[in-house]
Amino acid sequence: MSASTTLWLDPEPLILASGSATRRDMLLAVGIPVEVVKPEIDERAVEKPLVDRGVPADQVAAALACAKALAVSRDRPGRLVLAADQTLTCGGIAFHKPADLAGAARQIAALSGRSHELHSAFVIARDGAPLAEGLEAARLTMRTLQPDFIARYLAVAGSAALSSVGGYQLEGPGAQLFDKVEGDHFTILGLPLLAVLASLRDLDCLAG
Repeated sequence: MSASTTLWLDPEPLILASGSATRRDMLLAVGIPVEVVKPEIDERAVEKPLVDRGVPADQVAAALACAKALAVSRDRPGRLVLAADQTLTCGGIAFHKPADLAGAARQIAALSGRSHELHSAFVIARDGAPLAEGLEAARLTMRTLQPDFIARYLAVAGSAALSSVGGYQLEGPGAQLFDKVEGDHFTILGLPLLAVLASLRDLDCLAG
């Protein structure tokens, strides 16, 4: 692809420090070449001291995104690295990705008939130093769901329900769980894409 037919200006692809196929696909869809490198960090070990100190959930997401970005960028000199993280809170309780379908059913039952918040953070780094960061939030209200419907939904969603905190993906059948969604769609999917694009333009990596 020639320079005249791409908006991406960096000589190498953006490194995405995440195993999320949704985040990868969002970036690819807007014309950003991506190389995926999963960060080798213990997210719960990073998170625990923050939670113990009462750090708000949005700042926990920001800290996790930063830890991922720096961990990957230190090992890849000169490369631009993007990392993101998302936290979910409901009634002051933080949720994590369910380990299995039974855990997903418990999470959905706990969110049923209630509103919860998603906090999505990103950090862009190079050579172990953050260059840009952002944080956005969304609020979602789940329908009151009966156990038989939750079981039926999970039978349809399958293992995809385990890839997102809360046991749902709004871009799939998980949309049927909700009465109301307030917030940017990209933020809900786990990456504040418009803010990321603005940051990449500021860093002269995207045509303006």
